Parts: sequence; C-alpha cells; structure tokens
Amino acid sequence: MANILGVNTGQKDWPTAAADISAFFQDGRSHYLVTPNPEIILRAQNDEELFYILNQADLSVADGFGLKLAASLSGQKLYRITGADLAPYLLREAEENKRRVLLIAWDKGLSSPADLAVFLKNYPHLSSLIISSPRQAAPSRTEIEDIRNFRPELVLCLLGSPEQEKYIFYLYQHLDCLPLAAGLGGAFDFLTGKLKRAPKLWRRLGLEWCWRLIQQPWRWQRIWRATAVFMSKVLFWLVIMPYRYRPNVAVLMYKKTEKGREIFIVERQDQQEHWQLPQGGTDGLDIVSAGKKELEEESGAKNFKVIASYKNLYRYTFDKETGKYKNQQNNRHFGYKGQRQSLLIVEFTGTEAELRINYWDHNAWRWIGEADFLNNLHQCRREAGKIYLEKLKSQDKT
Repeated sequence: MANILGVNTGQKDWPTAAADISAFFQDGRSHYLVTPNPEIILRAQNDEELFYILNQADLSVADGFGLKLAASLSGQKLYRITGADLAPYLLREAEENKRRVLLIAWDKGLSSPADLAVFLKNYPHLSSLIISSPRQAAPSRTEIEDIRNFRPELVLCLLGSPEQEKYIFYLYQHLDCLPLAAGLGGAFDFLTGKLKRAPKLWRRLGLEWCWRLIQQPWRWQRIWRATAVFMSKVLFWLVIMPYRYRPNVAVLMYKKTEKGREIFIVERQDQQEHWQLPQGGTDGLDIVSAGKKELEEESGAKNFKVIASYKNLYRYTFDKETGKYKNQQNNRHFGYKGQRQSLLIVEFTGTEAELRINYWDHNAWRWIGEADFLNNLHQCRREAGKIYLEKLKSQDKT
C-alpha cells in the first residue's frame, strides 16, 4: 500500500482488484470504490470529509501518473489502475452477470445523460438507469426514492470530485445493500468520445496532463495544480515535514452548571474510547481564529465566549494513537513529526440543541465534570490535559 499525503491508495494490482470487485457482489454487504488522482488528493488536504471517505473505502485504486511518481520518490510500491480502464470492465462484468447498473450523471457535465444513453447501447443486455442530477454531495429525496425503487447492484457516479465521493458514501450509508458504488468522474468523457484519450506512449511517459492541456487549454490552472503544485506538496511532505511539528490548537470549552464547570470532550472516530478535546491545525490562522473554526466544525457550537488563549503549551510526536500522518504499512515516517499545540479556552453560552459532531471526526461527545476530566481523557491525552486544566483554573484567580 502507498500513502500519499496521508491518503492510502494503490495497494492492489489489477488481478487482485478484479478479484475483490467480484467478491463484493457475493458477500451481501455494501462497498464503495474510490479512484484518487493528484487533484483529488490535493483537495483532500483541505476537506476532512473527503480525506476520511478516501481512507475508509473498501478499495482505492490510484488513477494518475503523479501518484506513481510520488510513491516511487518515497520508496513505496503503488499499482495504477485508471478510471478509463476500470469503467468498461465494470460495465462488461455487470452485463455478463445481469446486474442492475445506475449512472448518476451531472446534468451540466461534458457527457450529458443523453450521451450516456447512446454509449450504453454498446451494452445491449445491461439493465441500467440514468439519473440526471445537479452537482451535489448527496441525493435529493426524489433521487433516493428512484434509487431505492431501482435497487441497483452497481452505482457509477459521474459528478466529479468531491461531490461524487460524498454522494456514493451517502448511498453506502443509507441503502440496505449496495454491492458496489464508485466515483468515476471524467472517465466516461473518454468513453462517450467527448474527449480523446492520450495515446498509449504518452500515458506510459506520464504525459497525459500535457495531452489534456492541448485539448482543453482553459483548464491550465487545474492541470498546474495536479502537476507542479502536487509534486511540490509531495516533496515538502517527504523532505521537510518529517522534521517539523504541525501548528495545532486544542479547544477547552466548558459550561457552568449548579454542580460546577463541565468540560466538552469528543470521542475520535477512528478509535473507540479515545476521548480528547476538540483540536485541529491552525492552517496559518491565529490561535483564536483557528480555535473558533475548529470548535464550530467539530462540535457545531456557535454561541460561546472566548476566555483565554495560550500559544505553544504542549508538543508531542505522532504515533499510532495520535497521528493520521504516519503510514502504518511502512517503517519510514511521512508527514509531520508531531504537533505543537496551543490552547483556546471558551465558555459555552448556547443550548444543547446546537451541538453536533461530524462523522468523519468523531463518534460521540459529552460533558464531563471538571474533577473527572483527566480520568476521562485517553491516556495519551492526559499529560496535555493536566496543563490545560491548570490554565482553566488559573482563570479563577484573574
């Protein structure tokens, strides 16, 4: 498996991936497949939901020469399977096995629903349905009703990233059994003839981006990001970040009750019983701004009063308990060495109704009495928690 900028992908060669796909249709469970490329992985750096969806996929196949180059530079092995090759295989396999196939087509996409209908005539025995949809991250009520009535066994979503990944994840969560859903974006533009695919020699040399630029020069900014910007990020991730601590802010939010103060904590999504304070990277913001942003994103809280802020109170090195940047399948460490954590203390002044958590961050939340705060934190969070609790108590003296 290769880990590129925190995203795991490219772990299966074609025979193994094909075997997995066949097994998905036999085990009676729901599955989804993603096809990360450099542009998608770049987007995931600033979209935590997309980051989570990519890393939770049942199968992740790398689509893009840039990922293969990034893996090679980092000493990792990555298998590349393009969406343009995967889509025809899925359709042929569905036709041979008489599976119901649903295509979610962007109503303003390059390949229109009408174009897709013409293309599907190449599969005369395929049971299929095309739903024309605006570019959105979840189906409308009408769409979900149509989808449930059709009972698809294979869903191909063509809305483009990140909408297509979020759309198929919604279906994965809400349909009783969906053997396989996949976001294939622009792959169908090649299949419908709206775009001409790069010649094989260009593909082998990793020059598909250049071919795309010749065909669509107005896309130069996206192509620049997928090539130059992506590789600069990869080099920074490989060479610089392992020696740096990521600027981070933890937020201690409390509320006053008749029994005293209670502190808000959350349970990490990827580890049961791992309770901690809401926290996140500062991303170039000052402590207060970054803390407010993280608190609203991770708790839904909008009504609170800033009490105090402290810069660089605690520093820790990433390990399997604390870090998403470490590639567990490789002895070499990629990404930041750890985190340099600041603290924002706020008093909650809203109502319980406004509190909610994002599924990609946390499983649960709760209020804990101040006296029980440290004992309820995960063991690896208690050293920092003790420092932060002392800062909270120090506010009583001011």
